[in-house]
Amino acid sequence: MTDGVSVDWSLQGKVAIVTGAATGGIGETYARTLATAGAAVVCADIREESAAKVAAALEADGHRAVGVGVDITDPDSVETMTRTAASTFGGVDVLVNNAALMATVDQGPVLACDYDHWKHVMDVNLNGAYLCSRSAVPYMRERGGGRIVNQTSGGAYPPSTLYGITKLALVGLTTTLARELGPSRITANAIAPGLVESEAGKELVPEGSPFRAMIKQVVAMEPFAAPEELSGTLLLLTTPAGRWITGQVVHVDGGWVLRP
Repeated sequence: MTDGVSVDWSLQGKVAIVTGAATGGIGETYARTLATAGAAVVCADIREESAAKVAAALEADGHRAVGVGVDITDPDSVETMTRTAASTFGGVDVLVNNAALMATVDQGPVLACDYDHWKHVMDVNLNGAYLCSRSAVPYMRERGGGRIVNQTSGGAYPPSTLYGITKLALVGLTTTLARELGPSRITANAIAPGLVESEAGKELVPEGSPFRAMIKQVVAMEPFAAPEELSGTLLLLTTPAGRWITGQVVHVDGGWVLRP
């Protein structure tokens, strides 16, 4: 309690969807973070069995969770995901657009990129977040508001790869949604992680790579961190504690991207 104002970090009674919530990734950590704060969590991933394992682990710890398979590039599959959230837990309050392609994205010159590959990465990393947001918003409006959190990247500042381009485009989606959905009391923000030691992160930047050596000279504090280091920011952007924050990108990267 500060000056008569209480800060509420609880998600008790809320329903959250986390895409890309298979085992071994940031999405698994996000799902557990939201469940621990009290939310019922839909763990969604194209790897349905892996998402189900994450949900089962949460249930074993006394949380409410369900695992679903979803292809976020398929509007019908996305609609099935959000309907499952509503039918199982009563609605949708929080959407975390975490699913993305990273380690498998071509890191070479973009003009040499195969066009089908370009379209596929755009479909997953940008259009997927759009489709999930479009599907979840009507349920949020029914419940008087909601939270959308998009997963962008420090690699978007500035973008120098196809992956970075998709993540900067996601920032544009975030600010646009914030403006459009504000009157409905739905916030839209983004988290821009640095180098996270998830399975995909380790595959992209393995031990001994020249990039690891270089980034240690650039980052202000710690260049690498566990997925759990993102949990506090996620809670800020999804609980009542952050209800006046929208249209923002929060860099959680140990001081890699320094922006005034």
